[in-house]
Amino acid sequence: MLTLRAAAFYAGYTLATIVWGTLGALFGWLAPYRLRFRLIIGCWTWFCLAWLRVTCGIRHRTVGLEKVPARACIVLCRHESTWETLFLQQLFHPQATLIKRELLRIPFFGWAFRTLRPIAIDRRKQRQALRTLIEQGRARLDDGIWVVLFPEGTRMPAGRLGRFQPGGAALAAATGAPVVVVGHNAGSFWPAHQFLKRPGEITVIIGEPLDTRGLSTKEVQARVAEAFEAVMARVPRPVPLDGAAGADPAAAPAAPTAAKRPD
Repeated sequence: MLTLRAAAFYAGYTLATIVWGTLGALFGWLAPYRLRFRLIIGCWTWFCLAWLRVTCGIRHRTVGLEKVPARACIVLCRHESTWETLFLQQLFHPQATLIKRELLRIPFFGWAFRTLRPIAIDRRKQRQALRTLIEQGRARLDDGIWVVLFPEGTRMPAGRLGRFQPGGAALAAATGAPVVVVGHNAGSFWPAHQFLKRPGEITVIIGEPLDTRGLSTKEVQARVAEAFEAVMARVPRPVPLDGAAGADPAAAPAAPTAAKRPD
């Protein structure tokens, strides 16, 4: 049954991506930016999350919405699933996401994404990537656009914090913009690189905004690491998808360490 439900989800997900991606690439540029974001990304992610709930029984609840600042700032989110990349588009909009440049070459999705002002970098050129992030990130924040990053750089196993890349901290130190840390347990329901989905309720926890004015990159990085550990400690971790009994061994987050890449 889980296989059939996952297959139904991916059928609708793929069709929606083709339809919205094509319409966005062809006509998205005709609309003003903020309206363009809602019509392309907003409608697409809303449908995908609704379809996920119908087909796979995955719901969500959000704790700490009242902590979200009124003005756009930097969002650093836990990365362990594809789910959060969809959900964050609903929560913080419009937003510029830090992405690998090659994602813009993906048919339909990448074509439409080009019209939404993401911050695309070449990971092989680390110094240039960091300069691009700071320059374009500052411009997006000045325009009232949220900047969203996944500081672990890649999807991690459920519950385990990876090495933190310094890009988000560097952008915060350069701009003095507040940082909002977001934790969740989406990987327990939509595991990375797995076809099956587990029905249940994803918990999203939003931390207190971090004041970064006057801080160095290392100081911001240290505060972000502490905030992530505190938030992830509050996230419930259900039994793994394979049904093994007992506590999930990934429930205790490992202390993150710094790395040198900008995302």
